[in-house]
Amino acid sequence: MAWTATHRHARMSPRKVRLVADMIRGRNVGEALSILKFTPNRAAGMIAKVIQSAAANAVDRDETVNPDLLVVSETQINEGPTMKRFQPKDRGRAHRILKRSSHIIVTVEEGK
Repeated sequence: MAWTATHRHARMSPRKVRLVADMIRGRNVGEALSILKFTPNRAAGMIAKVIQSAAANAVDRDETVNPDLLVVSETQINEGPTMKRFQPKDRGRAHRILKRSSHIIVTVEEGK
């Protein structure tokens, strides 16, 4: 059985979050959290919270689950809504700034 947790509208571009998510895919939950703890990227904290939430969902919904055997089976980083802002430039021009956001979805399963 698989359990999921999501963080929607995370204020970081999906490209930056995917770099961190690729490091922990397929690893044990405890090992993934320790890797994220020592990763200097801002996305590591966001992903760690989602992993903890998915593990808590697994334990809460099924009492027979051993939390030490949970494995991060899937991580999806999807593009969220983009806020469009404008930066004033020379001679009255304006340049567009895209403030991207992402949706983080983590799935954990019971491994062997």
